[in-house]
Amino acid sequence: MQINYKEFWYNKSCKQMFLLTKDVFEKCLLKWHYDGAFIGRRMLEIIRKGDTSMPDIRLTRIDNRLIHGQVATQWCGVVGANLLLVANDAVAGDEFRQGLMNMAAPSYAQTRFFTLEKTINIIHKASANQHIAIICETPQDVLKLVEGGVPIKKVNIGNMHMADGKRQVATSVAVNDDDVATFKKLQELGVELEIKRVPDTPAESIDKLFK
Repeated sequence: MQINYKEFWYNKSCKQMFLLTKDVFEKCLLKWHYDGAFIGRRMLEIIRKGDTSMPDIRLTRIDNRLIHGQVATQWCGVVGANLLLVANDAVAGDEFRQGLMNMAAPSYAQTRFFTLEKTINIIHKASANQHIAIICETPQDVLKLVEGGVPIKKVNIGNMHMADGKRQVATSVAVNDDDVATFKKLQELGVELEIKRVPDTPAESIDKLFK
């Protein structure tokens, strides 16, 4: 899928949206980077090499359970994903867990189990017919992907289970102070946040994360 260069792009410094041609878009990204604005190192490499294709990321979800029924039977169909990409360093080397998740995945969708680094390095090589759902275990993993240049615009916060040091802030979301700081950083980088366990329920207020 090629970038739509007449798509809106967000300039965080002046809080405005504007239309860019291809040449102006590339020059602005580089200028913002050198002026101190955040642009992932992978995105800079892509611009310099002239590869301006973009992966079709239909969903980025935080879910402690990664691929399971909610993802396989509900979210995949709603967003039209045909490739489930689990970005997780531990699972990338665990064939047993991969096998369990493969059994849960819908028959029409492929699965990939990549480390965070491999995801960053390979995501821009996705073909136009790969409609991708990225599933991460933690907000910290999502932040690493964004900082690495994965073009994530929105994050669905699905399941973050209760654990020591965490507090319940939404129906299926428990956070600690590091999680909250990570979500704030994602917002600063222009990533939209959504708390929504399944597609057919209303989204919960993001303000719950920061109370």
